[in-house]
Amino acid sequence: MTTEGLTPAEERAAAIRARRTLTWLLCFTIVMFFAGLTSAYIVSMSGGYWTRINMPTPFYWSTAFVLAGSLTIHLALRSARQGRTGMVLPLVLATLGLGIAFTASQFKGWGRLVEVGITVSPNKLEDLKGAYGTDYIITKDGFPLVESDGHLYTSDDLERRNALDGEIAEQKDRTGPYFYMLTVAHAAHVAFGLLSLVIMALMALRGRYQPADHVGLWAGAAFWHFLGGLWVFLLLFLRFVH
Repeated sequence: MTTEGLTPAEERAAAIRARRTLTWLLCFTIVMFFAGLTSAYIVSMSGGYWTRINMPTPFYWSTAFVLAGSLTIHLALRSARQGRTGMVLPLVLATLGLGIAFTASQFKGWGRLVEVGITVSPNKLEDLKGAYGTDYIITKDGFPLVESDGHLYTSDDLERRNALDGEIAEQKDRTGPYFYMLTVAHAAHVAFGLLSLVIMALMALRGRYQPADHVGLWAGAAFWHFLGGLWVFLLLFLRFVH
């Protein structure tokens, strides 16, 4: 697209449209990426032994942090639109702090999973360390197994005659690798979002965001809202679907 013959206002409007289009295309690309990952997860769950993880508390704190960050970056954008430019930098920095808190909570959540024995490299099911029924349960063909006297049985084995210890000894946790793949992939995008917030803070410090020109702030805010929505989707997916 050529800008020859356009007025400065028209050139600025064209640049804003291009920036907005690129932002939405980026979000769409990420949506397709995670759609592929979650679809692969669902297809893999068709049968066999799986681990249902009780979501560690730090992941819920992550949700609070990322949603609070969505609020602060929205307020920063509104401040720029209303000409209250002095509020932009503190609000962007608040979003950055909340983003860092989100990342720290993710690491704490992963650490808790490692303590239970849910790792990137799958452990054997018999080597899981958490409390059965509290930290995790094991399912077979979609149905939860029942623990009795240290042994696992199918729920319809009311007399507890056929312990599944032998079968379980040969199985590895398949949930962990998918869990880490989804959450770490999201965290990688959050890292890009944090870098964007640092750049936005520098731009705000220089007074670059004004009522008539704040498309960079809009793009960063839109991306952070998107990351927050994506995390809520992943949390619900991992909490209920898997």
